[in-house]
Amino acid sequence: MTFQISDLADFGWNSTFTSQLETSDLTSAIPARVVAVHRSGIRVTGPAGDRLIPPFISKDGNDEMVATVGDWLMLDPQTFWAQRLLRRKSLFKRRAPGTGRKLQLIAANIDTLFIVSSCNQDFNTARLERYLAMARDADVTPVIVLTKADQTDTPEEFADAAAKLLPGLLVEVLDARDPDSVARLAVWCARGQTVALVGSSGVGKSTLINTLTGVDQIATQGVREDDDKGRHTTSGRAFHRLPAGGWLLDTPGMRELQLTEVRAGLEEVFADVVALANTCRFSNCQHTTEPGCAVQAAIELGTLDAERLRHWQKLSAEEAYNNENLADRRARDKAFGKMVKRVMGDKRRRDGG
Repeated sequence: MTFQISDLADFGWNSTFTSQLETSDLTSAIPARVVAVHRSGIRVTGPAGDRLIPPFISKDGNDEMVATVGDWLMLDPQTFWAQRLLRRKSLFKRRAPGTGRKLQLIAANIDTLFIVSSCNQDFNTARLERYLAMARDADVTPVIVLTKADQTDTPEEFADAAAKLLPGLLVEVLDARDPDSVARLAVWCARGQTVALVGSSGVGKSTLINTLTGVDQIATQGVREDDDKGRHTTSGRAFHRLPAGGWLLDTPGMRELQLTEVRAGLEEVFADVVALANTCRFSNCQHTTEPGCAVQAAIELGTLDAERLRHWQKLSAEEAYNNENLADRRARDKAFGKMVKRVMGDKRRRDGG
C-alpha cells in the first residue's frame, strides 16, 4: 500500500514529519496517527484506516519512547505493526498524580493550546500561568478562551487580566453555545492543524467541543451554584475531527497539573520577574529582605505585583522539585528517615527508655 503526502494533512500531517521520511517509506511503510492509548493497544488512524495495533515503545539512546496521543507512527503495510516513531513537533507531559510521581505523557504534536476558563469564580490566573508555561515550553501557541461572557457585566476585566499574563497573548471571549461566537477560533482549526483543549471542570469545555464539531457528542452537566465549580464530564483524552479539517484533542480536567521540565516556559511566562531577579545585588537572592533586591524594590514602587512574585516562586520550586531524579529523591528520603530514627533512638536512651 502506498500513500500520498497531500492526503496526510487530513490527519494533521505537516512538513515536520515529511522531512523525516526516508525514500523507502513511500512504498514500504504507512503513516498513522495515534488517537487513543489503551492498556491492550494503540488506536491509530490514517490512510490505512482506523485500527487497533499492539503497544509500541521505541529506543532513543538509553531512553524509552512510549507512543502517546497525537504521535505519528510508521506502520508495516502487511502486519500494520508500528516500525518507528517519528520525531515529535511538541510534547506535553506532567508528573503523574500519586506518590510514584512518574512522568506522564499527555499529548504530542499539538500546534495550538486552547486554555479554557470562564468569566466567573473559576477564573484563576495562577492556573492559567501553569498552562501557559507548559505551552510555551513546548513551543505551542497558547490561546486563552474565556467562556460564559454572558454571566458577567464586565467580561473585558477578565480578558484584560488574562492578557497581562504574557506579552502578545491571544485572548478570546465568547459564548461556547453560540456557533457565530465560537467561529472566531476557526483560524486555528483548519486542515493540517491540531489543537488541544485544557481547563478545569465546569468552564464549558464540553459545550465548546460540541459547538466546534457541530455535533452534541459529549454530555454536559451544570455548575454547582455555590462555587461555580463544575462536574467532570470527560473521562479520557479523545480526538475529534473538526468541520474545518483540523483535529481537536480533548483532555479531562487535570486537577493535579504538576509541572516538570518546563523551566524555559516558566522563564518566558515570568520574563518580567526573571529580568528583575537577574539584577539583584546577590546572585542567590531570595527576594525577601536581602539588601539590593531589585524584585522587592519593584514591588515597593508598584511596578510588580507581589502576588505575581509568589506565583513565580511557587511554580519554580515545584518544577525544580519534580525534576529531581526519582532515585536521588528516594535516597534522600531514605537518609532522612534513618536520621529521624537515629535521633528518636538517642532521645529514648537519654530518657532511660
